[in-house]
Amino acid sequence: MIARKIQKNLFFQMLRIRMVEEEIVKRYSEQEMRCPTHLCIGQEAIAVGVCANLQKKDKVFSYHRSHGHYLAKGGNLPKFIAELYGKATGCSGGIGGSQHLIDLSVNFSGAIPIVGETIPLAIGAAMAAIMKKDNRITVTFLGDAAVEEGVFSESLNFASLKKLPILFVCENNFYSISTPMIDRQPKREIYTFAKAFKIASYQMDGNDVVKVYQLTHKAIDYIRHRRGPVFLEFLTYRLREHCGPNFEPEGWRPKEEVDYWTKRSPIERLKRHLIDKKILTLDQIKRLKQKIEEEISIAFKFAKESPFPDQDLSEDMVYA
Repeated sequence: MIARKIQKNLFFQMLRIRMVEEEIVKRYSEQEMRCPTHLCIGQEAIAVGVCANLQKKDKVFSYHRSHGHYLAKGGNLPKFIAELYGKATGCSGGIGGSQHLIDLSVNFSGAIPIVGETIPLAIGAAMAAIMKKDNRITVTFLGDAAVEEGVFSESLNFASLKKLPILFVCENNFYSISTPMIDRQPKREIYTFAKAFKIASYQMDGNDVVKVYQLTHKAIDYIRHRRGPVFLEFLTYRLREHCGPNFEPEGWRPKEEVDYWTKRSPIERLKRHLIDKKILTLDQIKRLKQKIEEEISIAFKFAKESPFPDQDLSEDMVYA
């Protein structure tokens, strides 16, 4: 088992992400956040367990469900909320929104909503790390649907051929919008796909943050010693709709399935463990929540009071 201090930090980071996402849910109907939002409620353990192993210099690329990745990498909460409100103080200057987060100050190198599009960008960053000899690794988060894109196979092939210092993290929540895996892909485990390219590949319970942390720790050690890329598939489940603050309509997903994964909430699982092992008390958890609530309140106040971007920006950084 990992150190008590690390376990407490993992719990805090997951709880913080969940509470931020739930506050977005509460406020989204106010119609001031005008961008589509893909919440990571239920999937927090992967972002936290992976990013807790990274150094500031390491680069992270994400996809449309990027909130947890950004915050876990050390992203600025007020700037994140300001971005959702389309404000100039946002991490993307208020012109990116939820699906286009970027913050080079923490080497969060960008999120793109087009499925699979950040994978080749991460390959380029990993190749640059080799050329510059800077001992930096690159992480690319992707969903299970991204493996259906041609660029995924091409990227795996190149990463294997060049022994790139890159970690592929597949968050397999079994759905692409509302279409389950069985209707989209042949019956096989995703991580075995990467094995075909002679890439070290593993599958793990993505709702157990301690296991995510431990497996990622081993993977990153392997990569930093220039042994080549690693592919990790984490099994998880999103508890909200694909895009937006609501739960999916009844009947879209089997009730038994939803109930099963709700009970496997990564936050509740670690909470029970920490209490059982007397690492945290209920009173300490209550104080953690109060601390996070205060931080969230300040972030939303900052976002609401911030100015909108200059309209002239609409003609900047647009290429034909």
